[in-house]
Amino acid sequence: MSTTPETPLLDTLRDPADIRRLTTAQLEQLAHEVRAEMIDIVSHTGGHLSAGLGVVELTVALHHVFNTPEDRLIWDVGHQSYPHKIVTGRRERMRSLRQGGGISGFTLREESPYDPFGAGHSSTSISAGLGMAAAAELLGDDRLVIAVIGDGSMSAGMAYEAMNNAGAMKSRLIVILNDNDMSIAPPVGAMSAYLSRLLSSNSWLSIRDLAKEVASHLPPPLERTARRAEEYARSIMTGGNTLFEELGFYYVGPIDGHRMDHLVPVLRNVRDGRRDGPVLIHVVTRKGKGYAPAEAAPDKYHGVSRFNIVTGVQDKGKPQAPSYTNVFGKSLLTEAIRDPRIVAITAAMPSGTGLDKFAETFPDRTYDVGIAEQHAVTFAAGLACEGLRPFVAMYSTFLQRAFDQVVHDVALQNLPVRIAVDRAGFVGADGATHGGVFDMAFLGCIPNLVIMCAADEAELARMVATAALYDDGPTVLRYPRGEGVGVEIPDAPEPLAIGKGRVVREGKGVALLSIGTRLHDCLAAAEQLAARGLSPTVADARFAKPLDWDLIEGLARTHEVLVLVEEGSIGGFGSLVVTGLANRGLLDNGLKTRILCIPDRFFEHDTPEAQCAKAGIDASAILDTVLAALGRDLSAEARA
Repeated sequence: MSTTPETPLLDTLRDPADIRRLTTAQLEQLAHEVRAEMIDIVSHTGGHLSAGLGVVELTVALHHVFNTPEDRLIWDVGHQSYPHKIVTGRRERMRSLRQGGGISGFTLREESPYDPFGAGHSSTSISAGLGMAAAAELLGDDRLVIAVIGDGSMSAGMAYEAMNNAGAMKSRLIVILNDNDMSIAPPVGAMSAYLSRLLSSNSWLSIRDLAKEVASHLPPPLERTARRAEEYARSIMTGGNTLFEELGFYYVGPIDGHRMDHLVPVLRNVRDGRRDGPVLIHVVTRKGKGYAPAEAAPDKYHGVSRFNIVTGVQDKGKPQAPSYTNVFGKSLLTEAIRDPRIVAITAAMPSGTGLDKFAETFPDRTYDVGIAEQHAVTFAAGLACEGLRPFVAMYSTFLQRAFDQVVHDVALQNLPVRIAVDRAGFVGADGATHGGVFDMAFLGCIPNLVIMCAADEAELARMVATAALYDDGPTVLRYPRGEGVGVEIPDAPEPLAIGKGRVVREGKGVALLSIGTRLHDCLAAAEQLAARGLSPTVADARFAKPLDWDLIEGLARTHEVLVLVEEGSIGGFGSLVVTGLANRGLLDNGLKTRILCIPDRFFEHDTPEAQCAKAGIDASAILDTVLAALGRDLSAEARA
């Protein structure tokens, strides 16, 4: 795949204290070596590539100028933190990246003192940084707080809420805006670099403060005129950045994020400046910097599998079945061709949610609202009010951010918004921050929702068709990450009857009632039970709301043991079923009911199979649960 890069300077460094002793020329060499090391690591492990490559120089410069970890350095999202991890004592463990027991793909407080705040979701860094800055002031500490946030993350309202609060509080907070898409400012050069150094210097600050002091002693009309003149003069020099100024930030930039001779002087000026209040430094970088394939296609190399460094070709393996995400995207496109009222909404993840092909076919019916899940849901509610059939597609972990909108703007008004919940359940290498394990519980408590969970890709296609036609209220389609199980997908999927499950294996004595893709573990466990002389029934609930009580009551009345299996947290499907059984008096006649769900703790990164095994929701755990309920011997000898 590759040869280990030569990193003579990096090899001599133990932590950022060593970086602070380097010259500018050595910093440039170090950045070159860190970039080569990161490319080599990710080529073997997979992970997030292009975002980290874009901030190598910025990472080195920040650790050179600031006294980390005493000064708090917060990375928004965490995709861009690989170079930071390499230079903060974790280099030797980086080849365990995103593997069970290895280094996390995101910043993690338990992992290092250089990670003051964990980050898997975007747009949290400024809020957390402001809290730390306020705490430092309250405690009398003189530490600095630096939050690095990407321009994409600035599309989330939370970032502006934090900036508005920071400007009002006048806390000493430094925000680095990593502009890696040229979405805010034009390319920068020598003049903008000079202006940034000037505007961040004490001499300019002193002149500006003097101007404000003089203006404050003038009569009101003249004071206003003087202030406007000062702001106008500054806007001419900087290109105009009134938004950040109006939020109370002192703006510096834009500067070239790949030039040490630009970065280091500005960071030093801001570090040593005596100005009170927050500062925003606008740094322009290029995603994928230094690796040609990633520079040419930064989105393609955002998250990668193992790859050949020379060719850039990723080792994705041959898929055994289409992914659930692709099945959703194709199924929705099929429905949209038939129904012009169907529109699609994504929160900055068109390809991640399978809506990229929909957008190519129907660009006028596709809305990418940016990293703004709350807005996405309420925007969909507005579309539904006018008779359209909106589908909002987002990951389960990101839907958490829009809980209130689902309750207040969708369910309370019973609007026919369709919510496609991708990455429901364990997500493997992305770990706890991206695990979609809570949606069944937090959606299951909301009235008016119809919640469907696909057991395979054919079922998902039928559920898309069902949601497309259902106008009596909001619907949720829940499906996991990864490949399907290989079943044939019908060309014309037949819609499901709302709230009706199915029996997939007839039996007696023991009933396994599954929802979602745990069905196939139930079937595997049933085969093992059959080898022990038992003949279990296996059923697929299909719907978490409304529950199929004809099916559930039938199972409860005719079986000795009822095992409920889900890839979701406590408080989800199993809790809904058991509550209904108790209220119907069906637990009073000796029915042995067991719930297999994800235990009440977070599960870190590993393979999805290993995560399910650790959680006790795989075929082996189902088998053990049934045998224990029946009082059978669970010893290794009995298994043989």
